Amino acid sequence: MELYLAFAITTATFALIPGPAMLYAAARTLAGGRRAGLLASLGLHLGGYVHVIAAAAGLALLFHAVPPLFTAMKLAGAAYLVWLGLSLFRDRDNTKRPELAPLSAERAFAQSIVVEVLNPKTAIFFLAFLPQFVDASASLPVWAQLFLLGTIVNLTFSAVDIVCVFFASAVMSKLQRSQRSQRVMQRIGGSILVGLGARLAFQDR
Repeated sequence: MELYLAFAITTATFALIPGPAMLYAAARTLAGGRRAGLLASLGLHLGGYVHVIAAAAGLALLFHAVPPLFTAMKLAGAAYLVWLGLSLFRDRDNTKRPELAPLSAERAFAQSIVVEVLNPKTAIFFLAFLPQFVDASASLPVWAQLFLLGTIVNLTFSAVDIVCVFFASAVMSKLQRSQRSQRVMQRIGGSILVGLGARLAFQDR
């Protein structure tokens, strides 16, 4: 029980620390509205399960054993984030065509899955964090414990991301009367995505 209590407290602490996922969800909300933000959060959540399964299966060890693989995946994820951010600057007619909002939200969902899958830091986090709370003497197999703990972490982080989406949506709703304000919000969202991509590209492990 003490082990699981420590896990719960540590997970909540990590979840509440502002990080790239929060900023990404907020950026998607500012750029495309609440629905886009919520679907982006769902995409991040589903993409997170790829890393949970990888950690449970031991595949994430490859990132430690083969450093070039980590670097290649990190740069691919960074380039994708920058491309997404720049695309928001190019999409000048977005605020003039509200009928395209559902398509934008669906696209945000698909893109968010790719963003999370291409984030090697998530794999490293699960690999480094989860084993600390595994009980080898428990009746549940180690891989099952890793999967269960990873699922709880993923759900907790996603819950905080959704709170950020609603907060960003509340800010955006006050500015929707002005088309210029909507355009500014879209550019802010694009800038955040470009910044996240640059941060991922130049940050060490």
